Amino acid sequence: MEIKHITVNGLELAYIEQGEGPLALLLHGFPETPGVFRHLMPELAKAGYHVVAPYMRGFAPSQVPPDGSMLMKDLIADANALHDALGGGGDAIIVGHDWGGFATWGAAALAPERWSKVVVADVPPVRFYERRAAVPEQIHKNSHFYFFQMAIADQLVPANDFAYIDWLWDHWSGDIPGFDSTQDREEGKDALREPANLRAGLGLYRQNFPSEVFGTDAWEMGRLLAELPTQPTLYLHGSEDPVVNEEILADIVAALPKGSDGALLQGVGHFPMVEAPEEVNKRILAFLGE
Repeated sequence: MEIKHITVNGLELAYIEQGEGPLALLLHGFPETPGVFRHLMPELAKAGYHVVAPYMRGFAPSQVPPDGSMLMKDLIADANALHDALGGGGDAIIVGHDWGGFATWGAAALAPERWSKVVVADVPPVRFYERRAAVPEQIHKNSHFYFFQMAIADQLVPANDFAYIDWLWDHWSGDIPGFDSTQDREEGKDALREPANLRAGLGLYRQNFPSEVFGTDAWEMGRLLAELPTQPTLYLHGSEDPVVNEEILADIVAALPKGSDGALLQGVGHFPMVEAPEEVNKRILAFLGE
């Protein structure tokens, strides 16, 4: 797909697109690119949407922010500014995974008039993270949050052709027969190969989870994402990504507005869009068609 460019918030973002119709904005996370939506994009385009998947600020070939900001408030502002720049209306939808999921929670809650329906995968609302925060398995699963705070991560992450990113994919993925993440790993590495891009990627964690205030009342991202969307929302989560279980999923759906739904995808890890694309696409299209 042709990579195009658009300027929002004084920043040049690269993006790929398919289809015509109401805007469907797809937001990726770390260490990913819009390529994780390659199975979903054509299905949404066939369903009558103008599907746009931008490269997150700081991820090549998007521009590294001149001020270095990878703060959640700016990721949210980028999403809502893209809505305007791409001619989105009140019938637009927004889909996010991982860091793109955090931005989706915020964009939908802060500008409900822009987004008619919301889909988030594998990052529950912030208020639900504390439910398993003290579980050793979860602490281990989130070890990258702590590792990335260290300056040495700038040297260790890219070592041996980003072997750490290869490990993260194995660490986060489910056991899907026949699933090959090679394309996704390589695209994610390419988006972070330059030192400035890698600093931006690690900045997501350093700036939004500062060790001094993370988890306290002074944690800015926690305050920013405290409110839930008022629009119908679909929440999807892989069963092998242990931050959410059946009980927590049920509570998430119960906290969301009327018309919302959720699913725990069995045997699926942190990357459901590529690990189980047929099931994910079916659930998203059914949700949007309701």
